[in-house]
Amino acid sequence: MKKIKVLALIPARSGSKRVKNKNIKMLNNKPLIYYSIKAAIASGVVDRVIVSTDSEEIAEIAKKYGAEVPFLRPKKLASDNSTEYEYHKHTVDWLIENEKITYDLIVNLYPTTPFRSSDTIEKAVNLFKDNFNYDSLRSVVKCSEHPYKMWTSEEKELKPFIDTGDMNDHTLSYHLLPKVYIQNASIYITKTETLKKFKNTIGEKILSFIMNDKESIDINSPIDFKLCEAMMKEG
Repeated sequence: MKKIKVLALIPARSGSKRVKNKNIKMLNNKPLIYYSIKAAIASGVVDRVIVSTDSEEIAEIAKKYGAEVPFLRPKKLASDNSTEYEYHKHTVDWLIENEKITYDLIVNLYPTTPFRSSDTIEKAVNLFKDNFNYDSLRSVVKCSEHPYKMWTSEEKELKPFIDTGDMNDHTLSYHLLPKVYIQNASIYITKTETLKKFKNTIGEKILSFIMNDKESIDINSPIDFKLCEAMMKEG
């Protein structure tokens, strides 16, 4: 049976606006990106860990902690509007052109989820390998705020964001509502074949990987950093 080749891809562009230099900002005496590099390497299920960045500074820090940075991402693919598909495709194309190598699976690990463990990465990759008929895998966490409780405000009038046809649905207790999940920016896995076939990172058939609240914490603001710092000090 052919060995499935797995690439861990950590996207870490410069120029974050809400938190300056977010991907390398210190968290518990380590740059934020360290936690994703460490977890990827320790998972034992990836053949290689590559950081895709447009920054020489981020590249040097990533290499210090064991990741490879064989190229710098073009600035045009590292803007606020750049997509997952674009930097995935750039990585795949670069590796084919410069190293004549392809990977079967790309495990996308955003550096903003520092509590994601190596064991969880291992479980996600093995789950995907056991369900290889899927196009991709998305890690999710149960929504704390249900979309049935969301409204739009139009000229002072509230209207349901999701119209079920029965206004009673918006008054039900949470435990009576359908379970709803949101992607958590932690572990997204896609086949290289999915990129080629669908021109996106998702495809049509998506495998669910449910994670707990702690591992789903996604750092996007200074308050998030303080919260994570406190959690790490507590152990």
